[in-house]
Amino acid sequence: MADFKTAYSKTMAHEGNYVHDPDDAGGETYKGIARKYNPSWDGWKVIDDCKKMISCDKFPQCLDEKQDLQDSVHSFYKEKYWDVNKLDNFPSQEVAEEMFDTGVNMGIGRAAKFLQKSLNYLNRNGKLYPDLIVDGDIGGKSLSAVDKIFHDGDDKILLTMLNVLQGNHYMQYMDKDPVQRKYARGWFRRVL
Repeated sequence: MADFKTAYSKTMAHEGNYVHDPDDAGGETYKGIARKYNPSWDGWKVIDDCKKMISCDKFPQCLDEKQDLQDSVHSFYKEKYWDVNKLDNFPSQEVAEEMFDTGVNMGIGRAAKFLQKSLNYLNRNGKLYPDLIVDGDIGGKSLSAVDKIFHDGDDKILLTMLNVLQGNHYMQYMDKDPVQRKYARGWFRRVL
């Protein structure tokens, strides 16, 4: 079964530390956690306190030294991005990592829909399992289909399909808002 710690380490390599980029739809972020979308996350209090502290003159670098903040980031991602899509139950570490990273970068519902859509393409026109409802909710039927694909040795194909959908989403997003093209290299490093 898939391991959260491994996936977390890989995804955190893509996420910056403290960033406040006016072109980023999430606005102020810490390790990928956007204040705009997660205003009640308890880490913001630690960050705001650090901004005010005289002894924290190395802001934002000093945030990395705050163990309570690092623990909060870890817990946040485990609960909101790993557990919600039941990634512990995935037999493929690579597919679970892709689901996790895509969820972090573009939303857990979108990651789940990418999975369900890909599984429908791989079901041999309903011969392996019935079409899944593409609703963004990973349940028993989705997990059973992932198992079937893994045991048939097609998890690499599933992974490729997830990456194609992810990359296509980035391109459509940049077509709608060309300012976002400045993130293209970083986004496509996640697709590889």
